[in-house]
Amino acid sequence: MASILQPANGERDAADKIYAAMFERARELLPRLRERAATTEQLRRLPPDTERELHEAGLFRLLQPKRVGGSELDYVALVDFAEVIAVADASVAWNLANLASHHWMLGMFDPRAQDMVWKENPDALIASSFVFPAGRARKVANGYRISGRWPFSSGVDSSGWNMLAGIVSSDDEAEGIEHRIFLVRSANYRIIETWDSSGLRGTGSNDVEIEDLFVPDHMTLAVRDVAGGPTRGSTVNHNPLYALPVFSLFPFVLSGAALGNAQGCLDDYIEIARHRASTYNRMKLGDLQTTQIKIAEASAKIDAARLIMRRTCIEAMADARRGRIPDIAEKTRYRRDGAFSVNLCTEAVGLLFTASGARGLYTAGTLQRQFRDAHAINAHIAFSFDAAGTNYGRVALGLPSENLTL
Repeated sequence: MASILQPANGERDAADKIYAAMFERARELLPRLRERAATTEQLRRLPPDTERELHEAGLFRLLQPKRVGGSELDYVALVDFAEVIAVADASVAWNLANLASHHWMLGMFDPRAQDMVWKENPDALIASSFVFPAGRARKVANGYRISGRWPFSSGVDSSGWNMLAGIVSSDDEAEGIEHRIFLVRSANYRIIETWDSSGLRGTGSNDVEIEDLFVPDHMTLAVRDVAGGPTRGSTVNHNPLYALPVFSLFPFVLSGAALGNAQGCLDDYIEIARHRASTYNRMKLGDLQTTQIKIAEASAKIDAARLIMRRTCIEAMADARRGRIPDIAEKTRYRRDGAFSVNLCTEAVGLLFTASGARGLYTAGTLQRQFRDAHAINAHIAFSFDAAGTNYGRVALGLPSENLTL
């Protein structure tokens, strides 16, 4: 019998083959995603052809349970597959990882909620907005009534469902508040087209609005119940993947988009520097020491970011296989490292953009999009090192965590 600490060799070999085959399918999409990048920005959402190809490659279902046809890969797949796709287009990678992560999260819901979505359509896409203060809910018989307007719901136009965060208040102040996630069908909310941004333009991260909707209890999930360890979904999804602490690891849902965007920027810069001559002295850019140093510095930042991202995800899976729940110090380290690694990617793109001179100003090239996307990714609250670093420092000093979702 296989140990819970590590899959048996045969199981591991089979998983590796699935991983490699899917990774190759992802790589095959890159030329077409590059060709469509400008169109994706113009549409401000995923083009239908891109969405179809991601479905056909099975990429949205990376972390979905095998029992409903998913691949059930380890958590690090979110980083790896977002990275490879973001080399071509960070907006596509952002939506891929975001929407794929919601299949993973649905695996933690009450099995009745899982059946509601997956028996109807196992390919169903689920958007989200985890801006908790945007939603207000109150407990009623057999469920909750919720209202609110949520921003940044990436991929919402393509999705049949949405996971919307809210704060449940109580008439009894002594009971305090509760952070909860509500799974809602698209017919029950209004999409408000607000997404017209400088970066990640193709993610379609529009607002959604609900007015006093009843949501049954089994279609909701308390944040405290996904802080690590068995969940409601563990009765049907036994893989330790579905026992990971969701919001502690949240940065790594999206960090691969920053990583691949930076890697794509570096690859493009090297290719140009190999062949291009300076406008002023006709020297080959690749012969200039300054070019060589910038390549070294940017690549070191990217490689360091990749090591941090992958190490954290792999360690978290190993802990889950042991049945071990990380303590608050480790959880704040996850958030610290998620923010720090993405900041490294942003710095790498900034170095290459500056080193490229006026070439980076042309809207026809990829560099300006990579620069805009890097800074749009870095603007996400999960990648604010001020926020993550402050909380890590507080806990290290023996003070309570200020992040109530960990």
